[in-house]
Amino acid sequence: MRIGFFDSGIGGLTVLAESLRRLPAKDYLYMADTLHVPYGTKPPEEVRKFIMASVGKMVEVGIDALVVACNTATSIAIQELRETYAFPIVGMEPAVKPAVEMNRATGRRVLVFATPLTLRQQKYGALLSRVDEERIVDSMPLPELVEYCEQLQFDEEIMRNYFIGKLAELDLDRYGIIVLGCTHYPYYTSILREVLPPHIGIVHGNAGTVKRLAAQLSRYGIGEGGGSGDVRFMCSGDDPAYIAKMQTALAYVQRTLVLSGEAD
Repeated sequence: MRIGFFDSGIGGLTVLAESLRRLPAKDYLYMADTLHVPYGTKPPEEVRKFIMASVGKMVEVGIDALVVACNTATSIAIQELRETYAFPIVGMEPAVKPAVEMNRATGRRVLVFATPLTLRQQKYGALLSRVDEERIVDSMPLPELVEYCEQLQFDEEIMRNYFIGKLAELDLDRYGIIVLGCTHYPYYTSILREVLPPHIGIVHGNAGTVKRLAAQLSRYGIGEGGGSGDVRFMCSGDDPAYIAKMQTALAYVQRTLVLSGEAD
């Protein structure tokens, strides 16, 4: 039993880490489209072709389910993937709905961080129309953050200054929750907590995605067991150095989950 995880780069490892924690008795194949990362600044039709080609390679290796561990890729290609393949496919969307529900009683607003392409997609607009009846959600593109993450740039001073600069023009007293709408962004949760006022919470969709994955596996009759937590890495560039980077990044995010208390 092998579950595939797909992203343009190392962002989806934040979701894989959650799945390894919740579903340890499965095996995993992680595919990064390293030839074309980042997706968030590219034309949608071009990105769609990249996604379909990469998932095709995963299918050739053999997967029994797929998590599209990328908000941008989900927005662009989830429908075509589900029309093409019969196995369970789970996508991502920014955790706006739970954020709005959690924040409703505070009188404050919700701020969504995401890639420019995610924010431009019709799927994101439809999500806001569906869950943001009171119009309390604002959106902020952070295109540089994916590239920082891909460079394994986790220096606290550098990233703290980056976020301070991005947030400088906002009145943070107006906000109660920030949504991390890209799977690369949770790498910076602990740094963000240092920068943000203590009244602002941070949410992302990783845990909810893995819960949906577990439900889909059950629905398709794919129950417990079937593996041992083995992870195989692939990348479109067939680059051994990037494979090593993914291994380093997965270890980093697993350690970060423990230190932040998210693994409790």
